[in-house]
Amino acid sequence: MILEIKDFCVDFKTENGMYRAVNKLSFRLKKGETLGIVGESGSGKSVTALSIMRLLKTPDYHGHIFFYNKEGEAVDLLQLPSKQLRSFRGKRIGMIFQEPMTSLNPSMRCGTQISEVLQLHEKMNKQQAKQRTLQLLEEVMLPDPEKIFKAYPHEISGGQKQRVMIAMAICCNPEILIADEPTTALDVTVQKTILELLRDLQRKYRISIIFITHDLGVVAQIAHSAIVMYKGEKVEEADINTLFKNPQHSYTQGLLACRVPLHLRYDKLPTVSSFMESKSGKGKTQEEPKLISAAEWKTKSDSLYRNTPLLSIKNLNKTYPLPKAFGKKRNYFHALEGINFELYEGETLGLVGESGCGKTTLGRSILRLIQVDKGEIIYKGKDIGKLNASQMRTLRKDLQIIFQDPYSSLNPRYTVGMAIMGPMKLHGILHSDKERKQLIIDLLKRVNLEEKHFYSYPHEFSGGQRQRICIARALALNPKIIVCDESVSALDVSVQAQVLNLLNELKEEFKITFIFISHDLSVVKFMSDRIIVMKNGKIQEVNTADQVYENPQTDYTKHLINAIPQVI
Repeated sequence: MILEIKDFCVDFKTENGMYRAVNKLSFRLKKGETLGIVGESGSGKSVTALSIMRLLKTPDYHGHIFFYNKEGEAVDLLQLPSKQLRSFRGKRIGMIFQEPMTSLNPSMRCGTQISEVLQLHEKMNKQQAKQRTLQLLEEVMLPDPEKIFKAYPHEISGGQKQRVMIAMAICCNPEILIADEPTTALDVTVQKTILELLRDLQRKYRISIIFITHDLGVVAQIAHSAIVMYKGEKVEEADINTLFKNPQHSYTQGLLACRVPLHLRYDKLPTVSSFMESKSGKGKTQEEPKLISAAEWKTKSDSLYRNTPLLSIKNLNKTYPLPKAFGKKRNYFHALEGINFELYEGETLGLVGESGCGKTTLGRSILRLIQVDKGEIIYKGKDIGKLNASQMRTLRKDLQIIFQDPYSSLNPRYTVGMAIMGPMKLHGILHSDKERKQLIIDLLKRVNLEEKHFYSYPHEFSGGQRQRICIARALALNPKIIVCDESVSALDVSVQAQVLNLLNELKEEFKITFIFISHDLSVVKFMSDRIIVMKNGKIQEVNTADQVYENPQTDYTKHLINAIPQVI
């Protein structure tokens, strides 16, 4: 054993008194093993991880966090003076944070940030630190370590940034590595690579890992045992096989149930809240999701394609100029190349592929948020690309978007009511603010929010609630097409299930056509009638959702499918 947390509590001072984020938590971490900590946002996972290194501002700690050295002697990290604790941070306990873009200093080169840690803890000189950093960058399988060493964080991809964070976390050969949601917003292929990398590093250095995530599929791939947290408390602890084959707590059962199934198609996904309420007897019995047969789904989908396409994309191209070296010819990056497809009224068309494949560029090009170089975007017989600014402004109410990040999609200075009412007034929806307010309240209720939320600000909501506000804002203009750009990728699996169910219900109720963009093929399969697979700005294949999954035509599609985390 290397770490023991015993009767651990964390309290925060709030305007309404003390709030207990973690309550009476106890667990042990064995040498050379991976312990998964699973739960939704707000369950206390990250608070626990940050508390081990005492990285939180002004909380009240109770209990014990014992770190065992090689001689078996215990040190209580909560009792250590700050000066002594510094020798544990980075040196004996490393940490990979959830968002590498905000965890890395944007004004420092990636290599310098790693070298700095080595110079501080390992007392290396500048040259020694650089050589060790290059070795580490090569060890985490980054291409061209010299180039990455000199690069700034914004110049490399999300997966590469995460590998730089891993290199920084292991540079001092720590005994414990804490990974806080390190793969949450990454492509499934990059996620699989990161998980394999962590497993290899663990075997090589005998590191003990605490792996924090809300995705049970990821836990199944990497952990030996896991604890499940709910509202700050541990509700279940078991080895991985036992946890997945025989979960005891209704919350664990709910987390497993709300994952998107790969081999079956249901009309709606179970949600954790309704699952727990039905188990406890406090709510209605959880209805078994209705299984939709392949034949039934095909009949429904075929009926969509008998009419004239609502949207036609013809030979769409978009390039970006790359930095020009002195005396050399300028090169261009082809973000979109020869894109052709049709979208039918009432259809959900999925766009899937790795980061950088052109999904988001295509979605935004359709809405004229990005100006294309060549091609036609035909909506209801009109070429959108040829409309002037005034004509396009009139058309925008028909074409809406739900962005990936609900935190940056809402103006923090606007109340929810103001954020939704602004576009309605601009497009002349209804005749008075009173009528608009009533419609907004009705929409908020429709997306499972309350009337009082009309007057609330974005910071008062969780990520899932903010995403529902963004959905209500898009619906307020009664659009014909909504582009969902990675709109559930950063949400907990339970919240994700709620949002996916909501989108499907709204699709039927408001007769909306969706373009659903995601790197997660399991989610796209659940939502879509047809799927377009993209790679390097080109379409690899187009087919029905079931055919793409069951009979992929390209090696790239097979690669995407194989990377989906499988629950035991």
